[in-house]
Amino acid sequence: MDKYDVADTLELIGTLLELKGENPFRVRAYFTAAQTIRNTTADLMFYINSNSLTTLKGVGKDLAEKITDLAIHGDTKVLSELKSMFPPGVLELLKIPGLGPKRVKILYEQLGIASISELKYACERHQLQKLQGFGTKIEENILQGIEQITKSTGKFLYSIAKHTADILVESISQLKGVILCEVAGSVRRKKEVIGDIDILVSVEEYDIQKTSAEIIQLTQIEQVTGCGETKISTILKNGIQCDIRLVQPKSYPFALQYFTGSKEHNVALRTRAKAVGLSLNEYNFSSISKVQVPRCTTEDDIYKSLGLHPIPPELRENMGEIEEAETGIPKLISEQDIRGAFHCHTTYSDGSLTPEELCEAAKAKHWKFIGIADHTKSAAYANGMSIETAKRQIEHVRKLSTTLTNFTIFLGVECDILPDGSLDFPDSLLQEYDYVVVSIHSKFKMTETEATERIINALQNRYSTILGHPTGRLLLEREGYPINLKVVIDVAAKLQKVIEINSHPKRLDLDWRWIRYAKQHGVKLCISPDAHNAEGLNDTYYGVGIARKGWLEPRDILNTWSNTAIKTLFETIRKD
Repeated sequence: MDKYDVADTLELIGTLLELKGENPFRVRAYFTAAQTIRNTTADLMFYINSNSLTTLKGVGKDLAEKITDLAIHGDTKVLSELKSMFPPGVLELLKIPGLGPKRVKILYEQLGIASISELKYACERHQLQKLQGFGTKIEENILQGIEQITKSTGKFLYSIAKHTADILVESISQLKGVILCEVAGSVRRKKEVIGDIDILVSVEEYDIQKTSAEIIQLTQIEQVTGCGETKISTILKNGIQCDIRLVQPKSYPFALQYFTGSKEHNVALRTRAKAVGLSLNEYNFSSISKVQVPRCTTEDDIYKSLGLHPIPPELRENMGEIEEAETGIPKLISEQDIRGAFHCHTTYSDGSLTPEELCEAAKAKHWKFIGIADHTKSAAYANGMSIETAKRQIEHVRKLSTTLTNFTIFLGVECDILPDGSLDFPDSLLQEYDYVVVSIHSKFKMTETEATERIINALQNRYSTILGHPTGRLLLEREGYPINLKVVIDVAAKLQKVIEINSHPKRLDLDWRWIRYAKQHGVKLCISPDAHNAEGLNDTYYGVGIARKGWLEPRDILNTWSNTAIKTLFETIRKD
């Protein structure tokens, strides 16, 4: 296992211990160790090989042994023992939003509920109301959670699928006979939610059978569900379905284009090919009206042969990209264009880094600025700052800024939007910040009119600078609140407010389908990792992917601007 798998497994052990009713201190130890492992910047095997795991925060001798077992063998005795204590369905119950280990334990022990279907049956017959601490509202919330889980079955966050695909591609690429290996499908197009993984392998014809036999032996594969001459269908260790296709080098560019999709994009491309007398499939071009068949050695050649500029994978959704490619595709933003990020948290609220440590983490990425924006008091669950704490932070960060060279701190705050649309901090304090991110963190159950008016009221405050995670969605967990995004974007454009692309893998909000609309109406956007630790800064990568899907160029994103230009924009926004 890599460090992320180890961290996830430690959290699972902690959850199972809590389900068993173990000592809370022992439970917490696993969650603390998981966070430490996930946040460490060094390779996990370095600590194992140097026998220094116990130097990490929260990792004692016993946990060090378990971490070593997981990293090297992929399992540990305590996990196997805990899993054997509960039916598999009990673990599925933990995926339901708002249903933690304590409540699952009660349901299992008192009602014998050991699956989602049994829980749904019990809720529909109001059997949970017999239990202490459960009532009508909780039953309703559980049923809504079950509906969300049902919709999400077989789907995975892009971040998980991408991480899984990269590891598998690396393993396949090392096999003898493999010429090229790339991820295709919706992962390559950077969709926010993934159904399965497609991987393409270039192999000489005489090596295909041998390579196929080696692939099915890879440790990442849990089960082979089908194996033909050129296609292997598998289920990976983490449950994702993965199709691996093997093609000869001459067909590779065509197969990469075809299996990247989307289906709608491919249909439109084949229609264009027919119009010029060519037939296009996943293996080649062929002539259907005696025209010369173009020779294509790269994917770009295919588009050029049809009179098109090459179309980046992220845009291939049949949403105008083919028509646009007749004259040219904009130069999309890339990670190399990013100079810094906004909306990062420190120890002043729920972050794990001090302002000094956050600056060092940003500088380690060769960034030129960082935007700090800690929570305000209404976000009590996130250790939101009181007014007194906020004043201390302002003084602290302003003093820190004077000690920095060739690096800038933009000091902001993530200010809660209250139910009536007012802000959690008074204007007299908000004016002390460089920028203010306004976000909703409570009372999600509103009508569309209420939610839209709430946000518009917040944007009308002169000190509001950036609208944070505009819909509040959590992918595969929670639908966003029902706002009229067109109206919100139009208001942001009128007031010159910035809209955030929250790049946390569970959010990716603003949705890419609305980003292009925002750009067309003159709204500037920023990428915010919503980072709570050094590792979280890397989530900027996902925001860049979503920005690319929204057709954004570097000039559309504040993260690419000079520090002076950012400062000028922030000052302009809050002018009368």
